[in-house]
Amino acid sequence: MTDNAKAARKKKISHAIMMVILIIAFIAFVFPFILVVINVFKTKGDINSAPLSLIGSHGFTLENFPNAIKKMNFWNSFKNSLIVTICSTVFTLLFASMAAFVIVRNKWKACALLFSGMIASMVIPFQVLMVPLVSLYGGIFQVLNSRVTLILMHIGFSLSMATFMFHGAIVTNIPLELEEAALIDGCSRWKTFWSVVFPLLKPTIATVAVIDAMAFWNDYLLPSLVLKRKELYTIPIATQIFYGSYSTDIGLILAALLLAMLPILILYIFLQRYIIEGVTSGAVKG
Repeated sequence: MTDNAKAARKKKISHAIMMVILIIAFIAFVFPFILVVINVFKTKGDINSAPLSLIGSHGFTLENFPNAIKKMNFWNSFKNSLIVTICSTVFTLLFASMAAFVIVRNKWKACALLFSGMIASMVIPFQVLMVPLVSLYGGIFQVLNSRVTLILMHIGFSLSMATFMFHGAIVTNIPLELEEAALIDGCSRWKTFWSVVFPLLKPTIATVAVIDAMAFWNDYLLPSLVLKRKELYTIPIATQIFYGSYSTDIGLILAALLLAMLPILILYIFLQRYIIEGVTSGAVKG
């Protein structure tokens, strides 16, 4: 056997081993989700007796969904989550993209200090700020129990990471010559940003939108600190009802979890073609 044949055979074996490892990792990753999907259409008894079977002994049932919707007041919680997630995501995208543009295109010391402060703030755990946050905004300012307060807090905590991602995308993918050409044609800096720069940030916008929307939609800790009235509950807080009086009914818990994850799953499906491009944007400068 020649050296080339040996190298080709070794490469095929390495490729096969890598594929096996990736398939095992994929199965391990999606297995919990598969369990949720196949058990949500079973009765409580079938879930407890045969959780791995595709169809329970009592057949296919949809009873878990209307029961979960009623007991967790799903539509009101869905409305609250939708308002908070959309507003927080949109304003984060706008503020972060504009901040990154100003920081990249202006060589001021203030911009460098601001960007350094944003990078430094990303390493601070939220748990460190929990008690001061509640004490300050709840005890002194009395502004808790408000969707507006929750939205502003979401924006504040997510702005640094979003600005960092937009900064890399602008530096790498948007030549300064495009903006100079727009300025020569009579565009103001404001119009140049919205007409030239912002449309070219589409992959990064999609990536940041999915990452932040997923974080806002699934967040439990911050809304549980800010929102105390039931009519303001978001979906993650509303699902806690099933871990009290109804904790033994796994079917209702699974139905609530599936209903909670569907909107983000749909959003990802629509934006998935931009995700990889946006994540790698700014990683390598050509």
